[in-house]
Amino acid sequence: MFQDWKTHNADVKAAFAQMGKKHPKMIAAIGALEQAIAAEALDAKTRELIAIAVAVVNHCTSCIAIHAEAAAKAGATESEIAGALATAVYMNAGAAYAYSLQALEAGGAFGIE
Repeated sequence: MFQDWKTHNADVKAAFAQMGKKHPKMIAAIGALEQAIAAEALDAKTRELIAIAVAVVNHCTSCIAIHAEAAAKAGATESEIAGALATAVYMNAGAAYAYSLQALEAGGAFGIE
């Protein structure tokens, strides 16, 4: 359909490895953040469901690929992923509505009635 996700993941992981060689402190910091998050109250599957939803809202194809793989490894089902994505769609619509109110208000400030 859209792309070869397994190849995409391999490419992303290779790019991260290259980045790690050039900028090891940055990659180490990201790794430390990931470890800190893993030590918190949410289980791996829940974290990955949230990560997929955030990846969609942030329009991050590589994040979608990486976290879909991680969600599968954590035991997420298609139904659970669909539920997380439905929540992302709902929250994104709500945010768009809230920003729309600000846009209307800004227009009014400039004389648009």
